[in-house]
Amino acid sequence: MFPSPKKQSSSTTGKSKDKTSFFEAVFEVARKIPKGRVSTYGAIAEATGLRITPRMVGWAMHAAGSAKPKVPAHRVVNRLGELSGKDHFEQPGLMQALLEAEGLTVKDGKIQQFKKFYWDPNEHK
Repeated sequence: MFPSPKKQSSSTTGKSKDKTSFFEAVFEVARKIPKGRVSTYGAIAEATGLRITPRMVGWAMHAAGSAKPKVPAHRVVNRLGELSGKDHFEQPGLMQALLEAEGLTVKDGKIQQFKKFYWDPNEHK
């Protein structure tokens, strides 16, 4: 079960070929994150091979709710292990609950033992 981020506004629903390709590149990397592990916006940006920023990865994760196959957006956190995308899930606490269901401990919005659970997509190409 993956999260369903809040629906995006109509200003970002139009899909150009470039935007679709960008989203798919981000989603492809995010889908590789193993259950019980997390990665960062920056690591995913680098792993796409595109010239994109961590913020752009966050934008793509916001749109991940309608992606097929599903994207485990809850496994993407900021460089400090903080659940910076948690407010973009349909229900408060959903991102944390999904991570905890996979065996991670979250305290005050931050993954405990972050380095232990960090998965670098650049090392798994």
